[in-house]
Amino acid sequence: MTESLDAVRRRFDAGVRALQDRIVDAVRALDPALEVREDLWERTDAAGEPGGGGRTRALSGEVVESGGVNTSCVWGAVDPAFVAQLGGQEGDRLWAAGISLILHPRNPRVPTTHANFRMIGLGGRTWFGGGADLTPYHPHLDDFRHFHRTWQEACAPLGTYAAWKAWCDRYFTNHHRDGEMRGIGGVFFDGWGGDHPAASADAVLRLGDAFLPSWIPLAARRKDEPYTEAEEDFMLHRRGRYVEFNLLHDRGTAFGLRTGGRTESILVSLPARVRFGYRWAPPEGTPQAEMMALYRPREWVG
Repeated sequence: MTESLDAVRRRFDAGVRALQDRIVDAVRALDPALEVREDLWERTDAAGEPGGGGRTRALSGEVVESGGVNTSCVWGAVDPAFVAQLGGQEGDRLWAAGISLILHPRNPRVPTTHANFRMIGLGGRTWFGGGADLTPYHPHLDDFRHFHRTWQEACAPLGTYAAWKAWCDRYFTNHHRDGEMRGIGGVFFDGWGGDHPAASADAVLRLGDAFLPSWIPLAARRKDEPYTEAEEDFMLHRRGRYVEFNLLHDRGTAFGLRTGGRTESILVSLPARVRFGYRWAPPEGTPQAEMMALYRPREWVG
């Protein structure tokens, strides 16, 4: 018997919440000093009716300076003007569930990472989106290859790595800074899988399982490495670029705010410490200058 759309939605929501548990447990094992602040929140929709909510877990510790691993499941009426921005032609009733996470390290030898996986229904349309990307601060090229190789293998059953890698390179870019990427990419997709929601939900949940092997080994390898003041300064300036992207370009931030999401949960993606400097640039010939040259599209795996 064909699985109903409501059943697929319930299964996807349960799947991302289970993934949230696994990720937080793994980060706690990596960072025994980790503090997890959990909030359960609810929202009203655009018509003032109950519209779901979410489970926010804000993190801080010795390895992870700040971050969050959040899930939500929301529904109900949305602003018709926002529906038009989404290209919606089939009503103003929304359903969306997903997981979104960001981990900002304390040690600049450990890369920042971000991932999200979501299922969205608007009127009669259903689609999936998400991905994962890496923002490193030190040129550990083997780490970058490991990250991309993990996602290449995760995408292999779908045959989507090349397309989604290129999409990620285009998307996570500060276009106002001459096409400078916020990191070294990963994979990104949107508007995918709507013709076969049950199979697509399974595929996206399996993709979510690739997050931990893509990042945890890198963090475990680098978290105790010594670092210099110059390396930390570079990380704080690069976090400034991260903030610029999230506030100026990120569609997920805008989507959450425009659909009545919880502002504190959405902006947990912003780092605890950040630095901006007028016309700042690292000295030539340094690892930081080498890293700047890597914030451009390139192939990391064969």
